[in-house]
Amino acid sequence: MNKNILLMVDVVSNEKGVEKEIIFQALEAALASATKEHHGDEAEIRVAIDRETGEYESFRRWTVFEDDSEDFEFPERQIKLTYARKQKADIEPGDVIEESVESVDFGRIGAQKAKQVIVQKVREAERAMVVEAYRERVGELITGMVKRLERGAIVMDLGNNAEAIIPREHVIPREPVRPGDRVRGYIFEVSPQIRGPQIFVSRTDPRYLMELFKLEVPEIAQGLIDLKGAARDPGLRAKIAVQAKDKRIDPVGACVGMRGSRVQAVSNELAGERVDIVPWDENVAQFVINAMAPAEVENIVVDEDSHAMTIGVSEEKLAQAIGRGGQNVRLASELTGWTLNVMTAADAEARRETENQSIQETFMEALDVDAEVALVLVQEGFTSLEEIAYLPDEEMLEIEEFDEQIVAELKSRAQDVLLTKAIARAERAASVKPADDLLEVEGVDEETAYVLAEAGIVTAEDLADLATDELLEKVTMDEALASQLIMAARDKVYA
Repeated sequence: MNKNILLMVDVVSNEKGVEKEIIFQALEAALASATKEHHGDEAEIRVAIDRETGEYESFRRWTVFEDDSEDFEFPERQIKLTYARKQKADIEPGDVIEESVESVDFGRIGAQKAKQVIVQKVREAERAMVVEAYRERVGELITGMVKRLERGAIVMDLGNNAEAIIPREHVIPREPVRPGDRVRGYIFEVSPQIRGPQIFVSRTDPRYLMELFKLEVPEIAQGLIDLKGAARDPGLRAKIAVQAKDKRIDPVGACVGMRGSRVQAVSNELAGERVDIVPWDENVAQFVINAMAPAEVENIVVDEDSHAMTIGVSEEKLAQAIGRGGQNVRLASELTGWTLNVMTAADAEARRETENQSIQETFMEALDVDAEVALVLVQEGFTSLEEIAYLPDEEMLEIEEFDEQIVAELKSRAQDVLLTKAIARAERAASVKPADDLLEVEGVDEETAYVLAEAGIVTAEDLADLATDELLEKVTMDEALASQLIMAARDKVYA
């Protein structure tokens, strides 16, 4: 009988490609389960098989608990410290007492039970091997055969008992896929799962697009061209930003390929997704202009405080700039990381004039200067008191209309206003304080957060629950900014 055990271990190990130790553990579990039938299901049984001879022993186990422990609930497998020390004087809570019991005959454990336990252990081992084999491959491309479709998801057969799944949200919409087709995807996660595939693959991730370009464009693999980012509307349109490390290389032309062969190969892999190749530029305004292609930008206004840009285009190009369903501006925004507001050049100019007028009035009031001085500051690009207060004197003296006396006076007045505001903020902080999550809302700086808190808007949820007109009744600010802050709060609270 002992030889039968060793023979079974050899056969199963060779057939399944699983370590012998896994099979031994499965047999020990099967024997322990059968032994429990003689001692009650609550008993804890351990079986030890000698790996060399196949002989085995069985033990009943009790875990030691303090006499007054509230966790002492199962006398069949637990024992109080007082009684345990009668058997072993130096035993401590948490230790285990074992007692040898009669082993069941290997031939009597039941072929079905043994098979069930062994199969389960083998499956667990196989799944662990799959996870181990693919754990380091996250971020790579993988190809497999479509095994089946499950409620919109695609299960891929990778071979060697390995399966991957493309979740429904990572499947390209309306892409025709049938069992037996070969598909490629991007591994974005490998994690142990009790059932089902453990390798998660995406065909919609922007990183998948970038990896495909690495395959098709040798200059990228050689490190001559950098991929700076990508944005996708899966199956419809995408934008990818490229930069050449060598100025002699045209990054766009290299990615397009001869007669469009390279970009077409990528597009074919993505079910016909149209790909715009965008030259990256360290000047963010120029980068945004590039990302808005094919629309031509006539003017652009950068608001660094709110991390947004207002883009002006001709009226006949407005629809093209926005794109169907806002697709073009949305992808450009995702690619650049900036909030983009597109409007006609005339509207953009009018908005800029309004904003400049507002800044001019702020300077007139805060610095106690006339309209002419305030206008010079606006025309020179100043948008805040901080810029005036802390810009080096030599730079401000480059302004033709200003002399040393005017510069000194302007900087002094700006610093006095900022100091007064800082004192006011400190006083507000002592009486009302915004919640941490309000400060984490995109676009809400510390000063804005305290203004909101003073108006009773203390948390991100308070802000998210407001309509734009309700916020404007409580706080004085630009309507577009109010709407932007509310949407950012909702993204944080309800995401």
